[in-house]
Parts: sequence; C-alpha cells; structure tokens
Amino acid sequence: MSTEVRASGPGETATHTPGGTAERVAGLEHRRERAVAPGGPRRRGEFSARERIDRLLDKDSFTETGLFVRARPAGHDARRPYGDGVVTGYGTVDGRPVCVFAQDSTVFGGSMGEAFGEKTVALMELALKTGCPVIGLNDSGGARIQEGVAALALYAELVRRNVKASGVIPQISVVLGPCAGGAAYSPAITDFTVMVDGASHMFVTGPDVIETVTGERTTAEELGGARTSNTVNGNAHFLAADEEDALDTVRDLLSYLPANNLERPPEYAPGHAPAGAGLDGIVPDRLGEAYDMRDILHAVVDDGELLPVQELFAPNIICALARIEGRSVGVVANQPLHAAGVLDIDASEKAARFVRFCDAFGIPLLTFADVPGYLSGVRQEQAGIIRRGAKLLYAYAEATVPKVTVVVRKAYGGGYAVMGSKHLGADVNLAWPTARIAVMGAEGAVGVLHRRELAASDDPEALRARLLAAYEHTHGTPYLAAERGYVDAVIAPRETREQVCRALRALRGKRAPMPERRHGNIPL
Repeated sequence: MSTEVRASGPGETATHTPGGTAERVAGLEHRRERAVAPGGPRRRGEFSARERIDRLLDKDSFTETGLFVRARPAGHDARRPYGDGVVTGYGTVDGRPVCVFAQDSTVFGGSMGEAFGEKTVALMELALKTGCPVIGLNDSGGARIQEGVAALALYAELVRRNVKASGVIPQISVVLGPCAGGAAYSPAITDFTVMVDGASHMFVTGPDVIETVTGERTTAEELGGARTSNTVNGNAHFLAADEEDALDTVRDLLSYLPANNLERPPEYAPGHAPAGAGLDGIVPDRLGEAYDMRDILHAVVDDGELLPVQELFAPNIICALARIEGRSVGVVANQPLHAAGVLDIDASEKAARFVRFCDAFGIPLLTFADVPGYLSGVRQEQAGIIRRGAKLLYAYAEATVPKVTVVVRKAYGGGYAVMGSKHLGADVNLAWPTARIAVMGAEGAVGVLHRRELAASDDPEALRARLLAAYEHTHGTPYLAAERGYVDAVIAPRETREQVCRALRALRGKRAPMPERRHGNIPL
C-alpha cells in the first residue's frame, strides 16, 4: 500500500510518492500536470506563458527547465506553486537554438521571487555557455514584496548576467504586459525591446505612486505605454499590433543576427537586386527640398526589405537591418523628410547604440549621409548635445566591422565627420555627384567669409549670387574630397548597389586589431 500527498496549488504541502515504479511514474505525470496548470485567471484575450513560448519557437522544439522548482515560503503565505511564476527552457527558432523565459502573470502576478530569479539567472548562464540568443517574455508586477530583499537581490543578479552577456549573445526582451519597478531595468540593458500597442507598460514608478509623491496625474499608457516607449523616450525598439505580431517580430529579428559574437550572421540566397536606374533623379535639384531616404535604401538592399529599429523614435535618422547579397548589414542613414536629417541628441544616441550593436556582433555597417550637421539651439546645448552627440562619433570610431559610406547630398561640418567618414575609420567611401562636402552650406559660408564685401557692395544681391555660384563650384561638389582621398569614388546613383556589393565583398576578410585595454570610456 502506498500513499501520496500531492501539491502545487495554494496551501498544499510537499509531494511524496512512495511505492513501485508504476506508482512513481504515475506520480511524476501527476506532478507535471499540476506544474503546468494555470495559477489563476488570465487577462482577457492574452496567451499563457507556455502558449507564448509555443507560438515563438518551432513546433515541439521547447524543452522546459526548472519545472519542479518551487516558491520559497514567505511569511504567513503558505503558497508554493511549481515554477514560481516563470517558465524557462530552450528550443529553436527556424532551426537555430535559443533560450527563452516567460513570466507567468497568473502566479503572484508574475512578480519575481527568489526561486523565480534563480531560474532566470540559471537560464542566462545556460545561454552564455551554449552561445545562443536569449529571449525574455516579460509580464511582471515587479519584485515580490513578501519575499523582501531576496527578490531585490535576484534582480541585481539578473542584471549582472545581462551585462555579462552584452555583446556576447543577442538579448531580446518582449514586454507583453506590465514591466514595472526593478523589472524594467533588465529589458533596458538588453539589445532590443518589443512592446505591444495598448497592452504593454514599462516604467519605474507607476501612476498611483507618482500622484502620491508629486501630485502629478497620469495614466500607465501616457507614462510608459508601448507608444510612449517607442516614440517619446526610445525605451523600446519595436511597436507590435498584438502578441502574435510581437513574436513574429522576434523571429524576423533573429534571422538577421548571429547566435553569438564568435559566429557570423546567417547567410541566405542573394535576394532580388532592385532596379537602380530610378536613383539618378531621386535627389531634388533644389538643396532645401526633401525626399525620402527610404526610397534609396529600398533600391540598394536585397528585395528592397528593411527591418527598421526604433522607427518611431528620432525619425530624422534611420537605423535598420537588411541584407546585401544574402548577408546581414546594419544601415544608418539620415532622413531628409524629418528636420532635414539633422543630428540631434536623440538621433545621435539612437544611432550610436545601433552602431555598437552591429560592431559587437560582426554585422557590417552601411551608411548613407545627407546631413546638415548637428542641431544648434539653446535647448540642445543645455541638454548636452556635445556629450551626447559625441556618442555617435565614439561608436563609429570604435567599430571594427566593415564600414561602407555613401554620401548622397549634404555632408556639412561635424555631420560630415560623424556619418561614417574616412577620418573615423570607414573603409570605403563613395559619393554621388550630387554630394556637397563642406564645413557649411553655401549661404552660411558666403555670409561669414564675405560679410564685409557684401556690406560695402552697391549691389549685394548680385555679388551674393556670384559668390554663391563660386562656392558651389568649388565646395558644393564631392571632387575636392575625392582629390584628397577622403572619397574613394564618385559614382552615378544607379551604380550604388553594385559598388556597395563590391566593397562589402572585398571587406569580408577585414582585420582591425585594437589596443589592449579593459574597455573604452564612452561619454555616457
């Protein structure tokens, strides 16, 4: 005769299954059933933690870890559910290994307790050992209050693993519900964050606490909703329409990335080469007239396909993943449709982080420059445009991956230097005949250089027109830079894809040893 005390739900005691093999196997199956049972009701329309994992990974590829880990006793709370509110394990996406964890909001609201944290940290260590990406599906109310400092300690342990993994394996966070308090800092350190419109919220302090402390009234959506995080503060990189779209975005993103920093990104059959003939007339004759830089990019990359990163944040600069001849590239391009493609604080920081990610994982950089320079103004200066704009200079100068730059139109002042110039270490620099490479535009230069002549002239407008024409003839072309070797070739716009392909082929074996050091000191 045998007895069995089964447990996993609230208030149940530990399980003990004596008896023969058959009884023990039956006990195992019963434990499994209890361990995967929901801890409580879900929000309307949302998937469970395991359903989310199943939708993300290849069919039947998921292997769960820590299924029988149980919550630690906390005060008078006797509930010790299996899994402790997080599902962890490994599987494949498009046949490539990944590690994944999914927070379960039906167990203690998805809050992190000690066992929860230990499971997540163990998964991070497994991902580091095996050299595969780690994906976090976040849906948590924060630290588990009843476990006190133990919960806080595991947040710090998780962040330490995020930092350890940074630049070694890709880290992707998907926020599918609340992500509040200390829980928000782990996604902030990962490489990419995906949020769901109308469902995801990420902030350090919630609306109720803010109102209590400061008197300010706000909503979770206004404070840290998916749109706020994608458009206002740049905390997120992708805005998804729903959970399915969010998981599809992760799968798409992974297709451009290597498993780790020692491997190359996956290679595919070369995509369709878009027709480039239309590029010859794409840049307007009038300097102040805008055009859409995306039209150029679509005509250069395989099949015209781009995966924009932080598309809604700092739209004056484009950061995107794409393929050239079936191989991943990171594209950075000024966008004349927004603020003439000027570099401001947000654009500089957005592009700097993207450049550093690409460099960390061996993804070549393709830059398209049409930039009037850094944005001037009291607000930008006081907000730190010098320190924060320098991040992009630092990122380009530090990057050792193949770097190819195409100057399309304006390349003025510091904007010329920072946007993948030879002087920051670019390998191949190309320019269209429409390129203007100079310290500043003709109007500003003539006003500074010939101020006295214009003031003394009987016909200042006629003199200004002559001086502008002379300046444009000398400095309003790419040929002075080409004479000095700062531009390797001036090409017809229709030749851009062909020339970029040739440059990237030539640079596949690039070696760029760096001085031995602990790390640089980027101006944070």
